[in-house]
Amino acid sequence: MPDVVAFNVCAVYCAGMKNFDKPILRFAPSPTGNIHIGNARPALFNWLYAKQNEGIFILRFDDTDAVRSKLEYAKNIARDLDWLGIKPDVVERQSDRIASYDAAAETLKKAGLLYACYETADEIDRKRKRLMARGMPPIYDREGLRLTDEDRAKLEAGGRKPHWRFLLPNFDDDSAKTSRREIAWDDLVRGHQIVDLASLSDPVLIREDGTYLYTLPSVVDDIDMGVTHIIRGDDHVTNTGAQIAVFQALGADAPIFGHHNLLISASGEGLSKRLGSLSLASLRDDGIEPMAVATLASIIGTSKSVEPCADMAALMELFDLSTVTKSAARFDQVELESLSAKLVHAMDYEDVKDRLTALGVDQDESFWLAVRGNLQKVGDALQWQEIVEGNYSPVVEDKNNPIWAAARELLPDGEFDQGSWKTWTTAIKEATGLKGRALFMPLRQALTGLDHGPELAALLPIIGRERTLRRLP
Repeated sequence: MPDVVAFNVCAVYCAGMKNFDKPILRFAPSPTGNIHIGNARPALFNWLYAKQNEGIFILRFDDTDAVRSKLEYAKNIARDLDWLGIKPDVVERQSDRIASYDAAAETLKKAGLLYACYETADEIDRKRKRLMARGMPPIYDREGLRLTDEDRAKLEAGGRKPHWRFLLPNFDDDSAKTSRREIAWDDLVRGHQIVDLASLSDPVLIREDGTYLYTLPSVVDDIDMGVTHIIRGDDHVTNTGAQIAVFQALGADAPIFGHHNLLISASGEGLSKRLGSLSLASLRDDGIEPMAVATLASIIGTSKSVEPCADMAALMELFDLSTVTKSAARFDQVELESLSAKLVHAMDYEDVKDRLTALGVDQDESFWLAVRGNLQKVGDALQWQEIVEGNYSPVVEDKNNPIWAAARELLPDGEFDQGSWKTWTTAIKEATGLKGRALFMPLRQALTGLDHGPELAALLPIIGRERTLRRLP
C-alpha cells in the first residue's frame, strides 16, 4: 500500500471542501480481485482529468461485499495504481460508512421509494423468461408494492427475507402504469444522452442478507464527498438514468458524467478480472514499463496517435477526454510490448541505475548506453551482462576461417575505446579481403554467441581486450 493518508473525507468536505471550486473525481474498485488494464483505464481517466484541472482524486474501495472483498486485494490495487503513477489524494473504504447508507435507506423507505420484495432469484428469472417469450421487455412488475402487511408477514414466517428495490419515478398516479420518463444529461464523451426510466426495472439496492449493492453506497458517497465528475465505462450508460433518479430522491444534484469506450482484446473479447495475463501485477512482473501501460490504456481508442510518454506529466499533456471515440478500443499486447521497448530505449542511465542494481547488473553508464537499444525490457540487460562477462556459448561455424588468425594477430594493444572496433575490423579486412557480413558476423558470433545485438563499437570496450582475445578460436 503506498504511503497515502486515509482520513475522513466527509469531515474535510463539511469543513468547506464542498465549496471547493475544482473538480472532485473518484475511482471505486471492488477489492474482489486484482485489477487489469481494462480497470486501469477509468482510474487513469479520472486521475488525469482531476490533475489537469487541479482537482482532487479519491480512491474509494467498494468493499461492502464482506464475503468477496479482501484486504489483500485492496492492498494490491493500491500498489498497482501507485506503480502506474496514480497518487490518490484521499483513500476511503465503503465498509467504514455503512451507517451513512443505513440512514439513506431509511430516508428512502419513509418516502415510499424503497420497497420490500420477496421473489427468489429463480422466480424472478422465470418472470423474465415469460415476458421475453411474449415479446415483452423483461421489466420487474412491482409485485412487491402490491403486498399487504399480512402477505409480508406470511412470507417472512415461511422463511423469506426481503430484498429492497428503488421505485423509479416513471409513472403518474398509479405505479402499476408506467409511462415514458426521460432522464437526460450532457455526457463528457458521448454528448447528449437520454434514458427512458420506463424501460428499466426498479433497481435492487439492498440484498436479502441486508448488504448493499453498488448503487446506493456509490450515490451516498458521491453526495457526501462532493464528487463533481464521474468518468466510467460506457457499459454504465443505462445505469446512469437510475442513479440520477436516486441522487434526486436524496435531494442532491447528480455529478457530471462521462462514459468512455471499453477496451476489448485483440480478438474482440471483453477484458475480465480473471484474465491474469493482463492484470497490472502480471504486466509489472513481466517487466512491462508502467508508462507503457498508462499511455496505451489512456490514449488507445481516441483520435490521437499513441506516442510513448516518459512520465505522467507528459501523458497529462497528451490526454484529452474530448478525443475519445464511441467505438470499442482494441487492446493489443504486441503494441504494449513495443511501446514499452521504446520507453526503455530512451531511458537515461540515472533512470534505471537502481533497477539495474536490484537485478544484479553491476555495470556503469557505458554498458547501459551500449545495450539499451537492443532491450525489450530493462531486465534483458542481465543477459548482456552475462555475455560481457563470458557466460555464454560462442558460435564458431568454421575454425579454419582465415579471419581468426588475422583477428588474433591484429587485435589492438592496450585499453579499448570507441574506435577500437573500427581499427581492428579495418585491419582484418585489409589482411584477408573479407568484408560485409563475411567479416562482421563471425566476429559477432564469437564475441557474443548471437547474430544480432548492440553495436560492437560500443560493446567491445566493455568486453575488454583480455576477454576478447580468449573468445577468438
